[in-house]
Amino acid sequence: MERERVRWGVLATGGIAASFTANLLDMPDAEVVAVASRSDASAKAFAERFGIPRAYGDWSSLAEDEDVDVVYVATPHSAHRAAAGLCLEAGRAVLCEKAFTLNSREAEELVTLARSRGLFLMEAMWMYCHPLIRRLKALVDDGAIGEVRTVQADFGLAGPFPPAHRLRDPAQGGGALLDLGVYPVSFAHLILGEPSEVTARAALSDEGVDLRTGMLLSWESGAHALLNCSIDAGTPVTASITGSKGRIDIPHGFFHPDRFVLHRDGREPQEFTAEPGDGPRDSLRHEAGEVMHRVRAGDTESPLVPLAGSLAVMRTLDSVRERIGVRYPSEG
Repeated sequence: MERERVRWGVLATGGIAASFTANLLDMPDAEVVAVASRSDASAKAFAERFGIPRAYGDWSSLAEDEDVDVVYVATPHSAHRAAAGLCLEAGRAVLCEKAFTLNSREAEELVTLARSRGLFLMEAMWMYCHPLIRRLKALVDDGAIGEVRTVQADFGLAGPFPPAHRLRDPAQGGGALLDLGVYPVSFAHLILGEPSEVTARAALSDEGVDLRTGMLLSWESGAHALLNCSIDAGTPVTASITGSKGRIDIPHGFFHPDRFVLHRDGREPQEFTAEPGDGPRDSLRHEAGEVMHRVRAGDTESPLVPLAGSLAVMRTLDSVRERIGVRYPSEG
C-alpha cells in the first residue's frame, strides 16, 4: 500500500538544510513544497537548486503555508526558539535541529507550546534514529555488557575557525558545546539517562565561547561519562561503553557509525555493521522517516527522540555552561 505523502517546509538554507532536503527528495513518501530564508535571494536559490515550488523571503509565510505538514528548522540554534515557536503557533508540526535551543528555558517553552497545541515536535537528533545506534541501545538494555560503568565519547574539529565564523559568535550560540558537544552528551544520556552531577572545564576564545570542553558526568549508580568536544583540535570521534561484563566500541564517527564491536568476557569480539547504503548522512533519512511515521499516526512526539530526553540534555548543557562560564548575549 502506498503511504500518504508528507509535505515538508524547510526553514533555512545552510549546509545541513541542503543535506536534509537532498535526503527528502530521495524518499517517495516525502515532498518538499516550500523553503524560507531571511532573504528572497537565498530562498529562491535554494528552491531552484532542489526544485522546490515555493520560496519565501520570510519565516512567517512558510509557517502560515497550509500546504506544509511539517517544518524542518535548520537555523543556527540561537534562532531555534523563535523559528520553531513561529511554526508551532501557526499550527505546523516541527522537526528542530540540535542543539534543541540555546538553553533549557527555551526548550521548555517550545515543548509547552507544542503540547498545548497538540502538535508534533522533535529534536533532530539523527543519531538516535540510526539503526546501528538503536541496535547498540537494545544490546545494552538487554544486559549484553552487564551494568554500565563508564561511557566515553568525543567530537572535535581541527578548525581553525576565524573569529567571524558562527562557531566563534556568542550571538549565534557559538562554541564547541552546542554544536559538537551535544552529540557526546546525548550519547551518554541515551545510555545512562540524566546525570546527577556535572563537572566541566573549558578553554574559552576571546569572544567568550568554548574552544574545547571536557566533561565528567556522574550518576547515582556510580557510573560516569568522560566526554570531550572541540572546535580547535580534531579528535577521533569515537565512543565506548564499558560494563561489568564487557564493552562496546564505536571506532569512528560514533553518531553515524558504519560498525561497532561488542566485546564480552570469555567470547570472541562480535562486529555489527550497517546495512548497504546506510552511509553517514543516511541517518537524516531515518530521522525523516520517523517524523513522517509519527505525523501520519497523529503522534505528538517520537519514542526514539522523546521530548523529555531533549529537555534533560538541555539541562545538562546548561550545567556545563554554568561551570565553564559561557553565557550568550540573549540570556542577559
